[in-house]
Amino acid sequence: MLGRGEVTEVAPDVFVALGTDVNWTLLREGAELTLVDAGYPGDTDRVLASIAALGADPADVQAVLLTHAHVDHLGAANHLHERYGVPVFTDPVEVAHARRAYLEQAGPADVVRNLARPGVLPWALRIARAGAARKVVLPHAQPFPTDGPLDLPGRPQPVATHGHTSGHTAYHLPAVGAVLTGDALVTAHPTSRRAGPQVLPAMFNHGDPVAALDALAELSADLVLPGHGPVLPMPIANAVAQARGG
Repeated sequence: MLGRGEVTEVAPDVFVALGTDVNWTLLREGAELTLVDAGYPGDTDRVLASIAALGADPADVQAVLLTHAHVDHLGAANHLHERYGVPVFTDPVEVAHARRAYLEQAGPADVVRNLARPGVLPWALRIARAGAARKVVLPHAQPFPTDGPLDLPGRPQPVATHGHTSGHTAYHLPAVGAVLTGDALVTAHPTSRRAGPQVLPAMFNHGDPVAALDALAELSADLVLPGHGPVLPMPIANAVAQARGG
């Protein structure tokens, strides 16, 4: 299990870091990086520290890729764009969400309705301190520049996994046999009583999260890098089967 702020190389030139109950991933190719997701606003310094831990500078980040536009995945994106000109890409459907033309995100009322569930109150207090209530808008968010594998460090392949949000995307890394599942499939969450592969509790989902698992099950990958929970060395098809079984 990663400690908060720790950076671990989980596959050649693939690094996972832990923020406030959320993960982000750095893909390295030579001196250049791709950042996939960006933590909460309060995790921005940790994101920058994770880049520095690789001996890199924020200007070495060629792009931020978003799995989706929830606040716990957007935190450092505006800082990197505004200070270093780093572009931010996501699924074409998710661009309007990142620009806040609409919002698909659990709000305070959803949290209050679920406060009796184990783990929800301490989680809510932690994320409040990390900036969960801040209004984060990415007016500069863009759709992926190409179809197929992206011409970015790590050569990530976007995989449409719409369900958690309308434009949620996973990223396949065929060269290392890994898949970044974002919130389409997680391995733990403070508000869940389960451990292991699963979809998030209903209050976080804005479509059919189970149907989104179909695209993941077809991939060739033996390493699961989720948006929440520990990295899981398991064939993604097996992880999907376990998530469906829950």
